[in-house]
Amino acid sequence: MSPRGHGNFLKGPFYITKLIRSIERTIANPVVQRLISSYNGRGYRPHLPTFAILNRHRIANMATRRSARLSAISTASKSVIEPPPPPASNSKGRKRKTAPAVSEKEGTNGALEEGTAAAAPTTPKRRRVQKPVAPVPTTPTPSNAQLMSEPVTAHETPKPKPAAVRRLADPNVTNAMLLSPETSRVVTRAVSPSKASVDQPTTTNILEEACKHLISVDERLKPLIEKHRCSIFSAEGLSEKIDPFESLASGIISQQVSGAAAKAIKQRFIDLFDNDGKFPHPSQVAACTIEQLRSAGFSQRKAEYVKGLAEKFTSGELSAQLLVDAPYEVVVEKLIAVRGLGLWSVEMFACFGLKRMDVFSLGDLGVQRGMAAFVGRDVAKLKNKGGKWKYMSENEMREISAKFAPYRSVFMWYMWKAAETDVVALE
Repeated sequence: MSPRGHGNFLKGPFYITKLIRSIERTIANPVVQRLISSYNGRGYRPHLPTFAILNRHRIANMATRRSARLSAISTASKSVIEPPPPPASNSKGRKRKTAPAVSEKEGTNGALEEGTAAAAPTTPKRRRVQKPVAPVPTTPTPSNAQLMSEPVTAHETPKPKPAAVRRLADPNVTNAMLLSPETSRVVTRAVSPSKASVDQPTTTNILEEACKHLISVDERLKPLIEKHRCSIFSAEGLSEKIDPFESLASGIISQQVSGAAAKAIKQRFIDLFDNDGKFPHPSQVAACTIEQLRSAGFSQRKAEYVKGLAEKFTSGELSAQLLVDAPYEVVVEKLIAVRGLGLWSVEMFACFGLKRMDVFSLGDLGVQRGMAAFVGRDVAKLKNKGGKWKYMSENEMREISAKFAPYRSVFMWYMWKAAETDVVALE
């Protein structure tokens, strides 16, 4: 074979493959195998560099052809593929953020070329969820406290409403007509007409005197007084006959329940006794067991409270005469000693039941809210101080209310109305 023919033989991959197969057949010849084994016996290891060279040449040739195919595909894709048009905007639907324009430096597969930084993905902002605002704590005053002042007509108790009776009145004492719980005898404050002064107020005009005093202290109360009439201390209100045992028991019943529930429980309590529909006497209640009282809807503790209150009246430790004659400090001391009666309950009984006109409750939330609104503060946000809901500090309430003595009960009643009324609109 000529040198020129040898060069043509080594050109294409077909000839290289044919050469390799020819060499493999030669090596597989039995004669050549014996020759190789004879050389190995003499310590000679044949070296065939030709096979390695041929294999490297074959692999390089295949890689060259694969690169050529990929280059052709890439060139074709550049001329055919175009970026898709942006989606049409929908005016009726939700607004969508438009995608950022693709830079000219970006490659065909969406990735940036070397030397440029990709835009960091952004997380959509979370919408702020407003926390639910805790409801303003409600005060049972004066709706539940009125159970203490209206026992004569409420709960189907057969007691006729009396006409107004003119009696001497005093804002610092008990002005109510109390009934003895056991005998239903009327107990009032004994005042000699000869010792009474000419200008001393009576049950028919003491409310008018109180309103004049409030307006003289602060004229801003005038629109509130003209709009609302305080029936508790009117002539009709002061003529009502109050059973102190029924009034105090009603206060215990109304604790931590709604007004409708308190009325229903009280009526079931009255129905336990054969007393012609009237409220039972303390001796009847003291003779009952706790289980009998609980059948009316009382809890275990309320049943114990009502029974303990009845025992106080039965033993004489509490009486209508004591509540009429004793000063306010003694009344508070005697009643707080009874289980189930706290300071707020005693204050409400003194105001609504005994008709004392110089009582002021510093711990009543309705009074706090009304006073804050009356002095022009924003009561939309309730403040929590020291674990208790507060609109105004007790020291400030005491300082403001002191100017309205001896008619602070009437001032307190109008502060409840101020909590329900737009005071600015009245001005």
